[in-house]
Amino acid sequence: MNVEEVRARAKAAGVAVTARMRKGDMVRTIQRAEGNQDCFGSAWRFDCPWDNCCWRGDCLTKTPG
Repeated sequence: MNVEEVRARAKAAGVAVTARMRKGDMVRTIQRAEGNQDCFGSAWRFDCPWDNCCWRGDCLTKTPG
């Protein structure tokens, strides 16, 4: 997802302030707001058991944010 799509998802999740947040920080904030583990870009992301996570494609890149 690009940053604007992440911002739209943040707004839908009720996350108010995203203007100065980096993409990774926004994603982790969204994950917490949705009641999920805030694991985006974590060191263990390549062993992630959640195959259906909507952030997976971005998270598994070399530099997820």
